[in-house]
Amino acid sequence: MNAPSDLKQINKQLAPFAIPNHKRSISELFITLVPYFSVWILNVILLKQNVHPLYLIPLNIIGGLFMVRTFIIFHDTCHGSLFTQTKLNKWVGRFTGLLTFTPFTEWSQAHNLHHASSGDLDRRGVGDVWTMTAEEYRNASKASRLAYRFYRNPLVMFGLGPFFMLLITNRIPRKNAKRSAKIGVWLTNFSLILFVTILSLLIGFKTYLLVQLPIIFFGGLVGIWLFYVQHQYEGTYWSRSEQWDVVKAALKGSSFYKLPRLLHWISGNIGYHHNHHLRSGIPFYNLPACHNAHTFLRSVKPLTIKESLKTIKLCLWDEEKQKLIAFNEL
Repeated sequence: MNAPSDLKQINKQLAPFAIPNHKRSISELFITLVPYFSVWILNVILLKQNVHPLYLIPLNIIGGLFMVRTFIIFHDTCHGSLFTQTKLNKWVGRFTGLLTFTPFTEWSQAHNLHHASSGDLDRRGVGDVWTMTAEEYRNASKASRLAYRFYRNPLVMFGLGPFFMLLITNRIPRKNAKRSAKIGVWLTNFSLILFVTILSLLIGFKTYLLVQLPIIFFGGLVGIWLFYVQHQYEGTYWSRSEQWDVVKAALKGSSFYKLPRLLHWISGNIGYHHNHHLRSGIPFYNLPACHNAHTFLRSVKPLTIKESLKTIKLCLWDEEKQKLIAFNEL
């Protein structure tokens, strides 16, 4: 891979793609939120017509996919990449954060820490998937091992994960979060209570749950999976702080998830994650063009859907072998 090793040089090359197009950003908002709200309204109408909730699963899957796309817009506002005006990014971020049950300020701060430490074994624990080294797991207590195996179980991570993350974890500020982030979490919680109360008075609390919970599940399932495969795959990069390299962490430790065009569109091109980690200020709609414009980005080995399914068993980082391994490989 003939990639520049200096991040400043890379940022200079990628700079033309880091300029938001306001018309495009607004249009992306429109073509994301209108279908999402339409699914919501259609769900309510059909439920009021006594259509059984099971028949609405296909509709809820669509709603979940557009919730994922809404989250990608939220994600870009956290990076300040959707608009040039900081205030506009923040207000759009707060609004889309409410729709995705995610506090803007706290998530922004945690996610920026993730970008600054992804692949660094000595700085794990913020905005990433909990990953133990093989040595840590061997030396852990039975309770810690059990907790880690429980967390890493696919049924737990992808089944319970959406509800736990969006409805519980996002409601509680991190202990080491800044004061502004903690205030933001409680303001988001208050806004959600107000929003859910008003909506429940209009359509009924039962109807609200029958619409929102399936959308959260399907949207959260897809979202957690996309987040998982961004850094958890065969051939990924982890290193101790003294050897950690930001360019390697981006190009080797962040996946290029090769998806069909429709899935790239619905997931806001987050599959171009190697590109995103090199320059997080690139709007999501510019990532494919940026990828295609640079040989060193195109030379990153893509992660296919078939290959990504095998990553579920990779749970521990073996520092000696410098690779992720399964529990049965210990």
